[in-house]
Amino acid sequence: MSDQSTLQQIQSIEGKVHQLVKQYQAGQERLQAAHQEIARLQQVIQEKDAEIKNFQNQDNISKIVQTIAVDTASSTELKLKINEYLREIDKCIAYLRE
Repeated sequence: MSDQSTLQQIQSIEGKVHQLVKQYQAGQERLQAAHQEIARLQQVIQEKDAEIKNFQNQDNISKIVQTIAVDTASSTELKLKINEYLREIDKCIAYLRE
């Protein structure tokens, strides 16, 4: 085998190695972007879960108020008071988690 042939093979291998390195780096960038997207979507899910919980609490409060209160004025007042209590409970839970 001649020196020229060996040199060409080495250059060919180097070119392929460079291509593989570029493909690897591109793959790493796509993987990092996918991880960022996963984290973003998990945050969105948490926010939506919190919204759903809030809506469920509001629905439960409305049902409780409707069964307890007879007139509209006391119904609204009772609903506001229950909402205030729930906010305080949520603050306590958040404080305990820290």
